Formats: sequence, structure tokens, C-alpha cells
Amino acid sequence: MSTNRSKRLKHLALGAVLLSSALVGSADAALPVAVDEEPLPSLAPMLERVTPAVVNISTVTEIKEETNPLLRDPFFRYFFDQPQNHRERKGQSLGSGVIVDAQKGLIITNHHVIDQADEIDVRLQDGRELRAELVGSDPETDIAVLRIPARDLTAVAFGDSDKLRVGDFVVAIGSPFGLSHTVTSGIVSALGRTDLGIEGFENFIQTDASINPGNSGGPLVDLKGRLVGINTAILAPSGGNVGIGFAIPVGMVHAATDQILKYGEVRRGLFGISVQDLTPELARALGTENGRGVVVSGVDPGSAAEAAGLKPGDLIVAVNGRPATDAASLRAYVGLMRVGSPLELEVLRQGKRVLLKSAIADPYAAYIDGGRLAPQLAGAKLGDLIEEGRSGRLRAVAVGTVSKGSPAWRTGLREGDILLTANREQISSLRELGFVISRSQALVSLRIQRGDQIINFSRR
Repeated sequence: MSTNRSKRLKHLALGAVLLSSALVGSADAALPVAVDEEPLPSLAPMLERVTPAVVNISTVTEIKEETNPLLRDPFFRYFFDQPQNHRERKGQSLGSGVIVDAQKGLIITNHHVIDQADEIDVRLQDGRELRAELVGSDPETDIAVLRIPARDLTAVAFGDSDKLRVGDFVVAIGSPFGLSHTVTSGIVSALGRTDLGIEGFENFIQTDASINPGNSGGPLVDLKGRLVGINTAILAPSGGNVGIGFAIPVGMVHAATDQILKYGEVRRGLFGISVQDLTPELARALGTENGRGVVVSGVDPGSAAEAAGLKPGDLIVAVNGRPATDAASLRAYVGLMRVGSPLELEVLRQGKRVLLKSAIADPYAAYIDGGRLAPQLAGAKLGDLIEEGRSGRLRAVAVGTVSKGSPAWRTGLREGDILLTANREQISSLRELGFVISRSQALVSLRIQRGDQIINFSRR
């Protein structure tokens, strides 16, 4: 038995020697530097220029948890006037970002990377760690802008996502699983991906460049190192990367960033149409042979679209000279336009081309400044809300835009909130809100609805 064992060990030793030789040989026989006297292509020169613009982002969020389960219910606290007893814990997240303005220290990342963060820290490629200031963000496009007080920064150049084609090579850079400045490459797998339920406005670039947790907010660049997208999500049924990643096109990023820098948020206007994709069935019903376009399925009464002359059944083929190819990209394009922005629509109506002109309207034109009712509401636009629902007609007071840093902002109001009660009295209109406040000569408490949450504010 010992003899056989000795033979096996000799075979293993020989195998190890051969393996060592093979490794040494393969190291000596590395990829050649040239083929037919032509140097092999490499992404290294481009990456040397771009990676200094990519940053690692870490956040800290103070999370308050109620010690009494009953007090987690806002209705219980409201009706029984119970003080909040909570303990605090810290939540952390990791993501990526890209410097787009070296002089001003501006960084673009995803909204979900910094959402509700109390502290945002940025780590540069050269090892510097800096505290970042949140300039503003937009959850609908999942874009956020940060500012860092640093010198000697490198910024990435903007590309043109409208010129991307399926099959173009792209490179994703970020910090997957905290591994900073990781580079992966692939191609553009598809354009204009929508209906994924990831964001409010979806018009994604799909890529097979490996994107993993921590890549969020990092850049997707072309082979010249120009920014074409911001990596935001992956399709991961098994929990890992399966070669299906999504990036926000830089055209959408640019439009959102412009407004965030000006207002601290994206202020969307209103046009007032419902649209859907043109299908072969719809094309036959409309009697059109045009293969592309977006069908107007509804026009809001009194809207800018109605004033422009749009009608249900119209086929929009171009907006401001841009071809209208699908409903999602049209919604995203119009949804990011500022109030007052001109719109020129080329429409097919009963086989004839019609040119219509309009402008994006202010959805809060009829709202008033809350400061007219109470000092704590100054800076918030308030208006009457009337909505038809399954349970009947809802009447309440809606919150429009809220100026950052205003008394209303400090009170806690945000755009989209619905005021349900004031001073513990139900309100269904601005008139009732004003009456309740004037009768009490002060605004003592508010109960609002924010999405699916009920939130109570009271003056201490």
C-alpha cells in the first residue's frame, strides 16, 4: 500500500511540476502586443481619463423606531395624543457617482442612493474623503445632484444618448459591493426600455455590461469616455447579475439636472394628454399607413393640449422636430420640460399633416401661496383638490411646489401632500382651511396624506 501511495505522490508531484511549467509558459506566452504589426486595442487610455471622475458614495441615515408597537400607528398617536418614544439606529448604503463639473464640484448619482440620508460622504479615486451637500433630487427620474468642496477634480464629458444604437460598445464604472472603480464592459442591448416599474419616467438604456449592487449612480460611458447614461438598476431574478442592466439616458439626466440646479428639484409642467403606442390594430382603425407615431387617447378639458387643438385619435409623429416613436419616450420628454417651454407638434389627422403649437402650462397656476393663510405655510402653493374615486368624490387641499428652506418646508410640507385636517378639524377646500385658521387665530396642527402614509404635524 505504501508503494502505491508513493507512486501516487510521484504522479501528483509530476503533475504539479507540469502545472507549474504550464503556468510559467502561459505567463511567458501572454497576449501579444501587436498582431500583423497593429497594436491591440485597449480601454486603458480612456479609463485613465475617466475613472478619476468616478466616486464612491456612502450614506448614513438615522432611523427612528417606536418602542411601543401601538405608537407606530399614526392614527393612534393622533387620537390619543401620545408622545413618541423611540430608539435610534443607523442605516448605511453604498453607491457610486460621477463628477460632471470639476470647477463647481458637482456630482450626479441616483436619488435612491442618497434618499433620506442624514450624511453623504464621497471618496475620490485619489483617496480623499469629503462630506457632500445635497443640491437636490428627483425621485421620478431617480437623479440626484451633490456638491463637494474640492479642488483638482476631474469631470466626465457628456455624450449624446440619442445617437446610441443597439450594438454600440459601452463601459460601466462604479463600486459594486464596495469594490471601488470596478470597470465592466458590454454593448447596448436595447433602447427605450419602459414599463419596468422602476421609476416614474422610464426610457432606459439596456446593457449587458455587468452591473451589481453598488453600481447605482455610476456612469455608463462610450468608448471615447463620454457619459451616455447613469446606471440605476438590474434585472436579477437570482439575486445576482444576469447580464440585464439599465441606465438612465444622459439626455434625461441633463434635463433633470438643469432643473435641480435651478430649483433644487424638477418642476414639471402640464400639457394635458393621454397617449398610447401605435399598434397595427390602431393604425387600421385610424386609417393610417404611417408605421410610427403616438396616438392621443384623451385630452384634458381646459388644458394646454386642448387649447392647441389636439383631439383624441390624433397621431403625433414629431415633437419639436424629434420623431415620436413611442408613448413612454414622449411622456418622458414632455414630462421634463419647464413651464412655458414651447411645443410644436406634427400630427396626422385623417391622413392630413397638421402642425400645432402650444406651450407647457403651470399645473399650479390657480394655487395660492400658503402664507396668505398662515405664516407656517408660506412658500407652499396650495389649491383645491377634487378627485373622482371608487368611494366617491374626494375634496381636500393639495400642496403644489414648496420652496426649499421656506417656512412651509420647515413645517414639513412637500409637493404632492394632501391636507386632510387643520387644528383637528376636517377640511375639504382652501376656504375651509382659511376659516379654521382664522377662527383659532393660529395654525396649531396639520394632518396630511403623503402617498400611503398619514403624517401629523403639530406646533410644540
